[in-house]
Amino acid sequence: MVLHQYKIVFGGSMGAGKSSAIQALSDIPVLSTEVLNTDASAHQKMQTTVGIDYGEITLDDGLQIGLYGTPGQDRFDFMWSVISKGAIGAIILIDHSGPNPIKDLEVYHNAFKEYTDNIIFAVTHIDQRADRTTSVYRDWISRQNKLYPLYFIDGRERKDVLLLVESLISSVEVKLSKL
Repeated sequence: MVLHQYKIVFGGSMGAGKSSAIQALSDIPVLSTEVLNTDASAHQKMQTTVGIDYGEITLDDGLQIGLYGTPGQDRFDFMWSVISKGAIGAIILIDHSGPNPIKDLEVYHNAFKEYTDNIIFAVTHIDQRADRTTSVYRDWISRQNKLYPLYFIDGRERKDVLLLVESLISSVEVKLSKL
């Protein structure tokens, strides 16, 4: 592991693709704490993160970024603040195919806004519930007192996840230029 210049946290619901996103983006083998999922009522995936996922990426300009994935189950929410400490922002992934993605959006927004004001939302698994409208996410964001970037992505695609990271970094740069 290298000493990274920046830290970005990936948060969000179980099965939303946090581990996959970090796997898709990392330049190093990802350190993972996935174990057999014993909570099939929450999600049917075989494994789930119970600690942290960690990867690294170095951008073309040499900027080094640590990628930290949080567990999605709320029983591990005590770890979110620890993992988020020192991060330049959070990328919140929401599983569109989940039972109540807007509730998930609210839960993770309320949690992570305590740790950072630099948040990006990315909705995954759109293809699994094509019958659901995606406008509900824009509607929800429009009711907040802050504008948040919103993306619809495939968390397994490097280019999609890289767009999120670059957007988060750009947001930090804009804030710093206003100081």
